[in-house]
Amino acid sequence: MYFRATDLTNAAWFKSSYSDQEGGACVEGARLAEAGMAVRDSKVPSGPAFLVEGRAWMAFTHALKAGAIDLSRQ
Repeated sequence: MYFRATDLTNAAWFKSSYSDQEGGACVEGARLAEAGMAVRDSKVPSGPAFLVEGRAWMAFTHALKAGAIDLSRQ
């Protein structure tokens, strides 16, 4: 799936529930067509966004929920 940067102009961005409320690790997401997801740094909203195809996003979130990805900080 391909997206152009202009496709994100009207995206409804939301802050991740895992974002640091003190201005640290702030991540925003926007749902895209066909279950895709855009992810960006909320401190740089005009910066680049990471775009993920729907099936890949679902696989990623399922792996997180199943504990298959180690989220411990080193």
